[in-house]
This record gives sequence, structure tokens and C-alpha cells, in this order.
Amino acid sequence: MTTCPNRAAPPLTPPAVLSARPYRSRGTARDHHPAPPRRPRRPRAACTGGARHEPLGALSTRFAHRLVEVLTGARPSGQLLRHTTLDGYGQLSALVRAGTLRRAHGADERPRLGPVHDRSPSPGAVEACVRVDLGTRHHVVAFRLEPRGPSGQWQCTAVEAR
Repeated sequence: MTTCPNRAAPPLTPPAVLSARPYRSRGTARDHHPAPPRRPRRPRAACTGGARHEPLGALSTRFAHRLVEVLTGARPSGQLLRHTTLDGYGQLSALVRAGTLRRAHGADERPRLGPVHDRSPSPGAVEACVRVDLGTRHHVVAFRLEPRGPSGQWQCTAVEAR
């Protein structure tokens, strides 16, 4: 493809003007209007869990699932290293070594989590617990999340399982 040196380049159009125009889809000559703005996936609550603005209940539920995966051996404990404080990681490692929620050798039973019950005793902390059914055994996992560091990232400061 050759370019003509005498021909001027087309003027640049600002992005705001481009997004306001209807566009043409490939293969058809019909004009389409842009889609309306989408609603957020998660409802926003007054008390949110960090930079992503997720409700604290969603934060504790998501962490509970990851924590149970580590305690049952489905994931390595190192995956939660950046989400725990030093004391919290020590408690988690002790629970993993003790095999508190380990499945019986050769069993393919998957853990079933009940609803995550959480509460906020203070604005800077969330305490949660969840019942875990593993075959015929029932366990309870409790943990505490607190915002730590300059970024205020939520980290697990304490873990207990029975």
C-alpha cells in the first residue's frame, strides 16, 4: 500500500465525539445505538470492604471459601500468604499441618459450606464463622479480617477450626 505525500492526514476526532455517534455493525448497514450503561454486579453497601467497594459480607464469604480450600488440601497454604498477617498465617499453617479438615485418604468427598455468619464488632474488623460438612464429620471455621498496611487491604489476623 502506497501513501500519497500530497494528501493531508484526516483530522483527529476526540474520543467523546466518537462514543456519542451511532456505530455500524459488521455485515449490515443498519445504525445501532450504544448499549445503556450496565449496573454493577454486586450491590453496594454502606460498609464496604476496600478498594473494590464490595460489601463486607461478600468479602468474608469469598475468604471463607478460599480458607476451606486450603484447610482441606485443595490449594496450597501459600496462596493465602498475602491475605494474612504473620500471626494469622502461623495459625493457618498449624491447622494445615494438624490436618483438621483433611479428607480421609482415598475419599472423594467435597466439603459443603453452610452460610457464612459475620459481624463487625468495630469499623476496622470483621469476625466470621462457617460450618463445613465433610462427609459424616462437621467442623466450624472461624476467622477475623482487619484492614492492614498503608493500602488498607483486608487481611486475616486469626483463624481457628474445630
